[in-house]
Order: sequence, then C-alpha cells, then structure tokens
Amino acid sequence: MFTGIDEVDWASLRHAHGSARDVPGWLRALASADSAERAGALDGMYGALRHEDRVYDATPACVPFLLALAARPEVPDRAGIVELLVGIGMEGTDGDTRAWEAVRAGAEVFVPLAEDADPAVRGAAAGALVRFPAEPARALELLHLRLRAERDGCVLLALTEALGLFARRYPAHADAAVDLLVELSEPPHDAGPRLAALGQLALAAPARLPAGLVPTAVGLLRERSARRAGAAEPAGADTLVGRIRRLRPSDEEGAHLLRTLHTALGDRVADRTALLTGQLTGPDPVDRCNAVWMAAALLRGWRGDHTATVGLLGSQLGADQDRLRDAAVAVLAELFVLAAPAAGDLHTLVCARPDLWTHRWERGSPVLGGPLRALARCGDPRAVPALAQLLAGPAAPADLGFELAHLGAAAAPLAPAVRHRLGRIPLTSPSAALLAAPLLAAVRAVGDEDAVPEVLRLLSGAPDGLGARDAVVGQAIGTLEALGAGRRAAPLLRALLTTRHAAAAAGALWSADGDASAVLPVLLRELTQGDPASRCAAARRLGKLGHAARPALPALRRAAGSGRTGQRTAAACALWHIAADPEPVLPAFRAAWTADPHVRGSIARCLSTMGPAASPLRDLVAAELAAPRRHLARAGTPCRRGIPRDEALLSACREVLVGRQIR
Repeated sequence: MFTGIDEVDWASLRHAHGSARDVPGWLRALASADSAERAGALDGMYGALRHEDRVYDATPACVPFLLALAARPEVPDRAGIVELLVGIGMEGTDGDTRAWEAVRAGAEVFVPLAEDADPAVRGAAAGALVRFPAEPARALELLHLRLRAERDGCVLLALTEALGLFARRYPAHADAAVDLLVELSEPPHDAGPRLAALGQLALAAPARLPAGLVPTAVGLLRERSARRAGAAEPAGADTLVGRIRRLRPSDEEGAHLLRTLHTALGDRVADRTALLTGQLTGPDPVDRCNAVWMAAALLRGWRGDHTATVGLLGSQLGADQDRLRDAAVAVLAELFVLAAPAAGDLHTLVCARPDLWTHRWERGSPVLGGPLRALARCGDPRAVPALAQLLAGPAAPADLGFELAHLGAAAAPLAPAVRHRLGRIPLTSPSAALLAAPLLAAVRAVGDEDAVPEVLRLLSGAPDGLGARDAVVGQAIGTLEALGAGRRAAPLLRALLTTRHAAAAAGALWSADGDASAVLPVLLRELTQGDPASRCAAARRLGKLGHAARPALPALRRAAGSGRTGQRTAAACALWHIAADPEPVLPAFRAAWTADPHVRGSIARCLSTMGPAASPLRDLVAAELAAPRRHLARAGTPCRRGIPRDEALLSACREVLVGRQIR
C-alpha cells in the first residue's frame, strides 16, 4: 500500500495549511486499527487536500496511495477513503484538473468496489464510477448491473443518484440512463428508490416525470415513513442509542430525498408549495420537521403567495415534539410580517408557555424567546402584554427593544417602561451601547417624545467623553430627529460636527432650523473627504436639503460616477431630490441596479418619487416584479433580513408601476 511513499519529497509539497510533511503520517493512519486515529487522519486530509475548492500540489501525490488503501479489503473504513477520493478528484473552480486526472488514471479500482462486501463501500463507489469513467458506456452498464443485483436500500439510493448524475454529465448516453430512472420510479420498486428516481428525473429529464408528480411523491413519502416507523427500535429497548433516537428522531435520508426534489423543481413554486402541503400535513412528525426546513428554503429564496405554507407552519406549534415546534418557531421568526397567517398559533403558544418568552444561550444573557419574537416581528399587538411583563421584570432581554419596534404605535403602552430602562443605563459602562441600541429603536418606533431627556443623556460628554456610547451616537441623533427634538439638542449636535458623526449631526441640525449655510460645508466635507459610510450618509442628507443643496451638485455628480455602488446610488438619489434632472441620475441607477442587488430598494424608492421621468427604467422594475426568486437569493448573498428587504423592494416597485407614476 505504501510502496514509494518515502521517496516522495513531501516537505517540498504544499497543502492548504502549509508543508505536506504530515501527509505520510495521515496516509499510514488510515490503515490503523485505531478508529480514532483513522478518523483524525481522514479529517486532516479533507481539510488539507481540498480546501475552499482549491487543488494543492500535495493532492495528486496522495492519490496513488489512497487508491491502494481503498483496494485492500483488510483496511477498515474504506468507504471514507473512496468518498475522499471522489471529493479531491472533483475539478477545481480554477480549472486545475490535476487531482481529477490522477484519480481517473486509477479509476479501475472503483469497479470491483462497486460489488464489495461492505455496503458502505458499494454506495461510495457508485458515484466514483460516474465521475471518473474511462468509458461512459461501460460505467452505465456497471450501474445497470448493480441496480439489478443490489438489495441494500441505502446503496440502491446511491446507485439511483449516480444514474441521475450520469444522465446529466453524459448527454450522448443520457437516454438509456433516463429510461432506467423511469423504470425505477414505478412499481414494484420500493418507496425510497422511487422517490430518489423521481428527484433525479426532475433534475435530468423533467419532461419524463409522471403526471401527478406531487401526489405521487407525497404518497411515496408516507409509505416510506410508515415502513420506517414499523422497522424502528421497539419502544421498550433501553439502549443509549434508542433513548437518543426517541428524544431527537431524525431521518436524514428522507430529508435528502425530498430536498433533491425541491431543488430540481426550482422556480416551480406552485408545485413546491403543493409538495410542502403534503409534507406538512403528514402523520409523521419527523417528516413534518424536515418539511419545515424545506419550507424555510422556499420562503427565503422564492416569492409568491405563501399564505397557506405559513399557516401550516403555524399548525406545527401545537405539536408535542419540541424539535418540530422549535423548528417552526425559528422559521416563522425569519418571516416578519409574512408570518401573519400563523399569528394566532404563535399567540396561543405564547399564552400557553411563558417559559418560552425568553431564552438563555450557554454563558449568555437572556434574549427574547422565539415564539414571542416571531409574534412581535409580524406586528401583532397581542405580543404587548407579554413584552410588558418582561419589561417590568428584573432581567428583561437585552434585545427586546429591537423586536418591540416592529409593533410601531401598538407598543405605545410600553413607552414608559422603555424610557425608564433607557434612563438607567450606566453611562460609563462598556456595555452602554449594547444596552442602548435596542431601546433607542423602540423609542423611535413608538415616537415617545417624553424620552428626549433620556436620549440627550446618552450624548452627554460629547464628543470626547462618550466612551462606549460613541457606537450609538448615530442612532441617538436619528431618534432625536425623529422625535422633532433637534432644537433642544442643537449644542450637542454642533459639538459632533467635527466627528465621524458629522453627517448625521448636520442633517439633524438642518431638520431643526433649516439653516443650510451652517451644515452645507460640513456635508460637502464628508461627501468628498469622509470614509465610504460617511460619504453615503452625507449624500443622503444633502438630498434632504433639496434646492438648498445646489452648491453640492458638482461634487454629487462626481460621486454618482465613481466609488462603491452604495455611494453612487446615494449620490444619484440626492441629485434627483436637489435638481430634479433625470439625465445624470438614470444611467447611474441602471448601472448600480445591475451591479449590486443590495441597492435596488434605495433606487426603487427614489424612482417612486420621479413620476414619468423614471420611464426609461421601467424595464428594470417590471423585470424585478416578474422574477420568481428573491433579489438577494439570486445574488447568492442571502442575509438575516433578506425576506423583509425583498418584500420592501417589491412594494416599492409596485408603487412605481401600479401607482401610475410611470405612464
């Protein structure tokens, strides 16, 4: 197995973590009788030989020894070695094919492994036959033979997936592979392999899917689950594994089968919604728990009418299984106002389980619990009594104010308690900013003018004596401005005109007294000399000055044509609000819209104020409304607030088109 291993100059080769001098030890450890030593070696090689989809010069040098290990029946855990070979043999995104060529050169090893006595080895070898074949026709023949002979359910699923991969990788031979998949998707095959075949057909040949795909898939899922339940460990078995399975039942294989089908259906939102309806209404709580996470993927990534799906998520909140309930709560908390169809179920849970109002992470402070968080985020005033009790207690969750803010005016009864807590924050505490930020958000959302003294207190000592509070100065200024308290704060705001908060302070001063001469030089300085965040803030503030900011037009035109997309967008918006001239604005908007989906919301909101002048960009707005996927998901950069940001973008786009402001 290791002939020639000491003749390789491993020290001169590199892997992801530096010199490859440790590789011979890993390779020898893969043949060890000690399972912990084998597992450590396999982990080390996974992390070092194929890291972040890059191929290193040590990777192809390892392949002959890994192939030799995989071929020796006496070596334990050979399935892991085969999987490692498949993983490191995939082509890198940089076009480096050295590892793939090295594995392919020894791919004959995988042929006998496809009928190995160990089912785990057979399953791992199935994918290798497809990825590294010398002759695709022979690989298909081997898969066909193994499908006829195989009796292990897990290996059958691996063979079915390999068949689908073959159909996608080798179009010239795909028809025969697809015919086999169609055969596997029909009786008398078992439910699991049939589900797997349907998923692979949806990926490789959707035209060959049977009519009534969704009811067929749901029926197969329930048939498979019934068999799994019947084969489960008897209730009386008191083993450690049995106890763990009863506490946290799972079915990763079933989840994988349905995830594959959802992935293949892609933009077919109606079909995926119908499939989720079947999954979420099934009798098996494990299937429903898996479906909750698949619903999350659909809701995060795709637009549409999700009312029924969200309602079914709400129906899981009454389940006896904590894992199912907690999964549904976690997903609903991501939806914000889209969770409204489940608000009744959330309220029922909040009333029934006060112990869930807060949650404490290990070594952490208490945070708002999931059910109450989700109820507040969807704007339901029924969250107010529970929030009031928490605010009145000795240890209210630090993040409560952020969630309370989603209730808007409905949270007005909580204003005195929020104000009280804001006034008790120790100004010299290192945690002052962390404590103040959520409370400021709540004050701003409620519009509590009586909280102005408490907000001003946070700015005492500005600019040099703020300490940790410097992190929330921008929020405090914004809160004072929203409360119409700029005049009362004028001395403090002027003191901040030479700090990194200059743009916010200047904007608040303008809102208070309308004196452009006092703030325009500050905003121009920030626009031309500040850091990227200050430049964006200055541009937004200049736009609010309107006609009074005309002296800033040359600098804004320059800013709209260079720099980051956020800066260009803010400058272009300001140009419109100041001069109402679409000529320099529309090209900047079109370029930024295409380059960076994150700025589309700002652009759409500005377009909604432009009326007919925005007509040349109608195509962008119409295309956005027609797109099935959420804009940040399409960009591959989903974020925690991706759903509400996408809904806000859609609302702004509808305002542009449906509001008849573009004719």
